[in-house]
Amino acid sequence: MIKTTIEIDRLQFHAHHGVIPQERVVGNDFEVSLRLVYPAQSAVDNDCLDGTLNYATVCAVVREVMAEPSQLLEHVCGRLQQALLERFPLIESGTVKVAKLHPPIPSAQLHQVAVELTWA
Repeated sequence: MIKTTIEIDRLQFHAHHGVIPQERVVGNDFEVSLRLVYPAQSAVDNDCLDGTLNYATVCAVVREVMAEPSQLLEHVCGRLQQALLERFPLIESGTVKVAKLHPPIPSAQLHQVAVELTWA
């Protein structure tokens, strides 16, 4: 059985995740990257979308989860994993990475902070 790793890299969102109350009001920019292992024998053999993950549907699931505020990026990653597994139960393993761009950390200038969750 062929397994494929499907990557969706740096989906961009404006969302309202954060511990600081202002973050939850004003929001911030985020990027979500995914690596999902999926059995795709049918897609390889038959050029059939039904035999793999539909990227557009994956992106829609991520967009829906990102629209609901959380305090912690760890929690966002966990909700993404749960939503993806509920929608696509054949996902065998994966990695979800959520990055907050230009986080409001006093006296520090950084491009991003990120949390990555991996499951097997």
